[in-house]
Amino acid sequence: MRRGNFRDDTVDYAAVGATQAADLMHFPPERSIPAEESWRIGSGEARFQAASEALLSWTAQRGAGLTLKDVRPASGPMYSGVSFDVDGHPIAPSRSESDLRYDADGTPYVGGGTTIRVDGRVKGLSADAELRVIFAIEEPRRVGFALGTVGDSVVSGEESFMIDWYDNDEVWFTVRAFDAPAGMLYRALPGLIRRRRRELFTRYLRAISPLYTTPA
Repeated sequence: MRRGNFRDDTVDYAAVGATQAADLMHFPPERSIPAEESWRIGSGEARFQAASEALLSWTAQRGAGLTLKDVRPASGPMYSGVSFDVDGHPIAPSRSESDLRYDADGTPYVGGGTTIRVDGRVKGLSADAELRVIFAIEEPRRVGFALGTVGDSVVSGEESFMIDWYDNDEVWFTVRAFDAPAGMLYRALPGLIRRRRRELFTRYLRAISPLYTTPA
């Protein structure tokens, strides 16, 4: 891991936290294309804990073929970000500890305010980007976070990753996103955004779920 100096960059879109809005699929941020998928990935506490650990150690991003080149936790007190309830109302963060955890490679786990640099390709096209963790949630039955674009991406927007362990003992993995074209090619051919998003969703699921099968 290469550690750079923390820069207080802001994200490059206005609707921060909108992946948690209940009406995202019907009323996405202006010029954005929304997307949402949810998959049952197993049952029970062990499955929930394993999936949560994988998610917070960037397994979805790495499994999608993206290389994490720079992980910069927020400086000073932990930045807790913003979260929303099912009706889209802002709520207080569930966690604000300032201690950091690291994976076996020494990379910090997901934390609110962390900025990361990812490099990679999706369907032959660049997926390089600077991203910010908008919020991170760690609750007894819900774990997840959202990433927003800071710059250098072909799209501008946000994606959230949630692991839920429901009362019926089922564990579900949900990814929600909205993308607006930023790169010239994507502005000219907006259909590429949907193609890119479908491929990313498939890769995320493959990375997190041991029950993965290619969606029909």
